Amino acid sequence: MKTDNPARARLERVWLNEAACDIEEFRAAVEHRVSLADYPHAADCQKNILIYDSARLAGDCATQDGRRSVLAEICEALATGPGVAVFKRAFTDTRVIDEASGIFNEIIEEQHRTNSGGGDHFAKPGANDRIWNSLEKHCLKNPENFAAYYGNAIIALVSEAWLGPNYQMTAQVNRVNPGGASQSPHRDYHLGFQTSAVIEQYPAHVHRLSPVLTLQGAVAHCDMPVESGPTLFLPYSQTYLPGYLALKRPEFRTYFEENHVQLPLEKGDVVFFNPALFHAAGSNRSAGIKRVANLLQVSSAFGRAMETVDREHMCVVLFPALKVLAAGGKLTQDEIANAVAACAEGYSFPTNLDRDPPVGGLAPRTQAQLMHEALAGEWSVEAFAEALADQAAKKLSYPSWLKVF
Repeated sequence: MKTDNPARARLERVWLNEAACDIEEFRAAVEHRVSLADYPHAADCQKNILIYDSARLAGDCATQDGRRSVLAEICEALATGPGVAVFKRAFTDTRVIDEASGIFNEIIEEQHRTNSGGGDHFAKPGANDRIWNSLEKHCLKNPENFAAYYGNAIIALVSEAWLGPNYQMTAQVNRVNPGGASQSPHRDYHLGFQTSAVIEQYPAHVHRLSPVLTLQGAVAHCDMPVESGPTLFLPYSQTYLPGYLALKRPEFRTYFEENHVQLPLEKGDVVFFNPALFHAAGSNRSAGIKRVANLLQVSSAFGRAMETVDREHMCVVLFPALKVLAAGGKLTQDEIANAVAACAEGYSFPTNLDRDPPVGGLAPRTQAQLMHEALAGEWSVEAFAEALADQAAKKLSYPSWLKVF
């Protein structure tokens, strides 16, 4: 709601809230048609999704000026354009894909035998198969195939276009089995993994920042006709600033269900999209296609602090001091909370989602939440230290999973 009150207007600019999300403003933001003339390196546009021919793109990148032109076009396509693009035949030698699929199948089979493995943030648990941290597991299982797979020029090109150099790669395999239901529409990491109550605590510029910290992609490990449920997209939805909050509202979910688009993919295609784009994996209505995609989540080099800090050790030392200060009334509860925020890790990620899955939400418990729980429960120092160590161990990328192979 617009206002002539300057102070109120400032509050509305800085603090977004779910109740203020406007479906008509959203319509105005997303109801555009892509003009292929604006994207001269693209080969086609289907259903408002840009299509790039990977071989042609490689030729366009043959010179430094040509490469920078391609990088600029991809960047704007993801930022202010439709927000999604398919790169056809990114893997010209699909034997690399087939070998990687065999590795992933072995891991999934072992997860079934040991009743391990992760669920899905946005789909019914147990319906599909998920390999968390497929990047590391792939590398340790078969480094030669890993090198051939991640040596792919298109993956590197698009990652650099969106994030610049020195990006950090992570990946998770998702296998949607026949009969597997679609995900709920969502935005992705970071703010997409938070509740509305948490999202509303972040000022508007952080809503703008979150999408440029990561890039989402998916490598097609099999042919994906529409009936197998390739990802549903809503082009241009990444441009709606309050979108992290809007997707909690039924009218926005209904709009997505009525207006999303979907393209078939072939083995070796790669699709990349802005993490703020409204999207969801589709329902697999096929009779026998196990739809497998390696989901790439590429992070900015800048998503970390400057110094290495041993926060676990700090928490163990600070905890008894806070207990004494609280008992003596020397610090208020707000001051204690401020001290915890300066000491403990307040964010759930990065973590090992095999061993530290979300409980009661989309994000695991943080170190700060554990410390507040221990203070409120008047835990002993020993009990708190043990719980901290257990939490830290769960977050490690541990080598013990290799023992099952």
